[in-house]
Amino acid sequence: MARRSKIHVGIEIGTSKTCLVVGEVKPDSAIKILGIGETKSAGVRKGEIFDYAQTRACLRDALAKAEDAADVEIGSVYLAVTGSHIQGVNHRGTYRLPDGEPVVGPEHVEEARTIAREVHIPADHVYIHPIIRNYWLDGLEHSTSPVGLFGKTVEADFHVVHGIGTRIQNSIKLVREMPLEVDDIVFSPIATAQMALNREHRENGALVIDIGGGTTDYALYLGGVITASGCIPVGGDHVTNDIHLVTNLPFSKAEQLKVTEGDASGDPAKSVGTARLHDDRGFAEVEVSRAVLNETIRQRLEETLRLVLRQLPEGSIDAVGAGVFLTGGTSLMRGFDELAYQVFGRDIYRPEPPEISGIQASFRDPRYATAIGLIRYALIVEAERVSPPGFFGRIARMFWPFGN
Repeated sequence: MARRSKIHVGIEIGTSKTCLVVGEVKPDSAIKILGIGETKSAGVRKGEIFDYAQTRACLRDALAKAEDAADVEIGSVYLAVTGSHIQGVNHRGTYRLPDGEPVVGPEHVEEARTIAREVHIPADHVYIHPIIRNYWLDGLEHSTSPVGLFGKTVEADFHVVHGIGTRIQNSIKLVREMPLEVDDIVFSPIATAQMALNREHRENGALVIDIGGGTTDYALYLGGVITASGCIPVGGDHVTNDIHLVTNLPFSKAEQLKVTEGDASGDPAKSVGTARLHDDRGFAEVEVSRAVLNETIRQRLEETLRLVLRQLPEGSIDAVGAGVFLTGGTSLMRGFDELAYQVFGRDIYRPEPPEISGIQASFRDPRYATAIGLIRYALIVEAERVSPPGFFGRIARMFWPFGN
């Protein structure tokens, strides 16, 4: 029987924007973006919901725009979640084969996997992802399951992502009230990495940084596997607020000045003279020293990038051979590439979605990297699942008091 195209939808409820991306997965696994629905977020701070009613109204508006743009009725989605409460940790489970059983069986590997997933987490946390990194058999690393091989000790190495259960449940509740079903829940930087990185990048070592309005998400891959992930509750809105405090400009004017006149590079040549905003008649409405403006921007963004660097395993940045990949709306700031290079000392890239067609002007914008990454995540997960578990089974496992 010929394979049919399938529709997948990714939702990102961010601090600055709420957006849905509708993608069609072709029989040859190529992805075509059918439409994007976006609205300015309200009721979200640092990636987390604080005014449920406002956020719900924004999501409903974005959903209607996405359905109109794609000309489809959306029934289920992949949901990105973020927030500083979400953490990623590595944990290894070790299982010694019983005497008289010299060959590794599926049950032995599953025992090691179960032990690896049993990470001690706070009582109010639930696990979001248990991601297999690799296996070990008698101290030798294996990239695939060692079932059928001779050995005595099997180990499974996992990257486990967990976060506060009630905050994740509220995001799920919000989506269900549209009403939509949730196919899966994905930590935002893991979704972003599906868009930003290919296999070669992961093998050579790559760091993905998605810096949005209220958060900076990151995912580090070394040797082909995820090594670290997390979220820092700082983003572009904090830069705007700093400008507001230094210049006494209204927040909206500070944002406009940041976007149209700011530069984060620290290059003295870019900080000469005065930055101006003009009114509708062409007169200078706002005048600010470029040196003051650019230094304010640079200080906050440099601090943010160094916070990411401090969260990474010690010395791991030296193993990043493919480079640092920047996404998110704030990554569009002039001079941000130069600043990132100063902090990390690695090549800096702005990734574009591979093997994706559709709305040319929109899907290449780094602001949509996470939502588009959700489409690729859906494709990969479906390919790996022999019989995909239903949503309720997924949620039941997710909110089982794992590791407590």
